[in-house]
Amino acid sequence: MNFEKLYQQNPNFPNRYIAPEKLFSYLQTNLSGYIHEIGTSYLGKPVYKLTIGNGEINVLAWSQMHGNESNATHAMLDLLTTLDNNPDVKADLFSKIKLDFILMLNPDGSERWTRLNASDIDLNRDFHNEASKEIKLLKEAVAEKKYDYALNLHEQRTIFTTDGIHPATLSFLAPSENVERTITENRKKCMAVIASVYDKLKEMIPNQIGRYSDEFYPASTGDNFIKAGMPTILFEGGHFIDDYIRTGTRKYYTIALYYALSAITELNSGTDGWEAYLEIPENKETHYDIIYRNVKLNTDYECVLDIAVQYREFKKEGRDEISFIPYVMEVGDVKKRKGWKEIDCTNKKFICPTKYPKLDAEVNFFIED
Repeated sequence: MNFEKLYQQNPNFPNRYIAPEKLFSYLQTNLSGYIHEIGTSYLGKPVYKLTIGNGEINVLAWSQMHGNESNATHAMLDLLTTLDNNPDVKADLFSKIKLDFILMLNPDGSERWTRLNASDIDLNRDFHNEASKEIKLLKEAVAEKKYDYALNLHEQRTIFTTDGIHPATLSFLAPSENVERTITENRKKCMAVIASVYDKLKEMIPNQIGRYSDEFYPASTGDNFIKAGMPTILFEGGHFIDDYIRTGTRKYYTIALYYALSAITELNSGTDGWEAYLEIPENKETHYDIIYRNVKLNTDYECVLDIAVQYREFKKEGRDEISFIPYVMEVGDVKKRKGWKEIDCTNKKFICPTKYPKLDAEVNFFIED
């Protein structure tokens, strides 16, 4: 069965930005029998856990631990939409697993479209300090039952590729349990699931699936959960060519989520095929969003260089979608990096109120033929 052919986007959430209140209203209207509030955020917004399935394999997943990473929330909503339209597939999957999915763990950050929560804490580095309300909710959920697997769902920046050419549209990780990065049995369980997902998707998005660095992070959520004995798989949704709203990423994130859950039912804590995980290429940091090549500055002497630009994402008041604002990241010789868009400025005029582009500042120049 090819799940790509079944995929359907949830029409209620067409934008990359998901307003928390809109999500809450949708859950209460359409999924009230499956959700319950597990607590509230720093600013008092509800955090909901959706529970579906009656199988014996317990799976926990959570989305938007970082508020500006909405693809996993989309993926769960799209998965449910697709399964509702394919009831046999839905019945088969949820007869084998019981899925607890925490939608939008960080609603305050999600509303502002920021990585951090409202008290400026990175939830993914707050495992030990427990300075945030939200990380306590996640840890309490984990403590409620013995989970066979956990899915830690994130997004990554456009700078990553699988091979220096193709974007890392999806990346996965079986997190390390120690600084030595020992391949333990729990890591093998995660690797086996990821290898199965990779096998299913590598023909759909060839050269666009990567493996995230397995450096051990002592304060991070996934590393500590797997260290404590719960197999935890990291998902990272990344760039899709000419698609900063990440509609393509959203689609394949959803498909990957389905195939991960399906692999979990088939493997049932087994490790068959885990070695194939090591064949997935490791992410490389190779790209900027835009590179202006051969820019001749307005100086008294000959000065020709490259200008690298990266978009930053902001949620502006009154807009339903995020805005992409270009910022100058590097000026000089940028030959070691590539741009998703490259503009050759040979024999073109650089127009700017200053002689030099200012680093880490919004782009204030333009190029004229």
